[in-house]
Amino acid sequence: MITLPRLMLVALMVIGGYVFVVAPRVEAYTSSTTTWQEQVDEPVPVFTQKHEQPPEIFPQDNKAFFGIFTEKGPGDLTDYNGFVKAAGKPPQVMMFASGWGAEQHFNRQPFDRIVNRGMLPMLGWEPWNYRAESKTDKDRGTQPQYQLSKISAGNFDGYITEWAKGIKALGYPVAVRFAHEMNGYWYPWCESANGNQRGDYVKAWRHVHDLFEQLGAANVIWVWSPNVVYENATPLSQLYPGDDYVDWVGLSGYYGTAGMETYQTFDQIYRPTLSELKTLSKRPIVVTETAATDAQGRKAEWIADLLRTLPRHPEIIGFLWYESVKETDWRIAASPAASAAFAKGVDQPYFGAKWDPDMTTRRLVPSRD
Repeated sequence: MITLPRLMLVALMVIGGYVFVVAPRVEAYTSSTTTWQEQVDEPVPVFTQKHEQPPEIFPQDNKAFFGIFTEKGPGDLTDYNGFVKAAGKPPQVMMFASGWGAEQHFNRQPFDRIVNRGMLPMLGWEPWNYRAESKTDKDRGTQPQYQLSKISAGNFDGYITEWAKGIKALGYPVAVRFAHEMNGYWYPWCESANGNQRGDYVKAWRHVHDLFEQLGAANVIWVWSPNVVYENATPLSQLYPGDDYVDWVGLSGYYGTAGMETYQTFDQIYRPTLSELKTLSKRPIVVTETAATDAQGRKAEWIADLLRTLPRHPEIIGFLWYESVKETDWRIAASPAASAAFAKGVDQPYFGAKWDPDMTTRRLVPSRD
């Protein structure tokens, strides 16, 4: 199989008759392009702990959440504000990225900024230096200092400990999406890259998880998040740490980009991976990254299909939309038609999940009435 070159840093694949886009890498919230909001001290969230017996579960029965992931994260809320306006209501989850080689110390500000806006924060925690990323496709995943064996050997324990203590001290839940899309080849933590060996990913994941656990950071929701499967991808069964180490299973999958706009439904993109995951895990699934191109004028159609289809998948408890302009304009706010389709879809009672910091996390696939 010939590997297609990346188009503007995005890998485009035509696999088994469908098109998907490997998720675009985003800059962390400390990007130099962030606005004044990054410099404003965010107040520590104040919430009343209800101590209900038992506590309410998020998301609730017969409900799912929708969330947002932007290039600049909570440091610049421009895209977030546009998304809320287009959707007609705020999301319940917000994800942002942070790289080990760029963000040297824990900072609670982005987490507090998200919680103060009524959302569960999800940290995309990336063990590499994204600022040193190679522009050559075959070398993009090569950063020897971040080999998986070095993580499991304890080379980064000081760094991990600082973040574990910082997240624990927040006092509210935080989802941690650690080392995502590990079944590909484009990151240093992929087993097919960077001199990593078979079994190294699971060892590294369990080491990080166990260190958090030893430090008492029990407020973490662990999100194991591969890319949708494709030909020659590393088998998911080789990479899954086990249900004892995972709370949610995440998935990345996009519809098209410039030059690769063949229309495919959500089910056509996701169903092969969803079927495979049923054999690996009993954990709920979250679509941690998705979006659609409008290159063929079918973005609104794809959004409508997405929001009709998700309620038919009881294993999927939520999704996050990538609301940014990068390889193309992924935003729902980019067109009235996309905005209207999204607003209509999330106005269903099904997407009316409520979140507050005192809730516990759903860790089993819900039954649907």
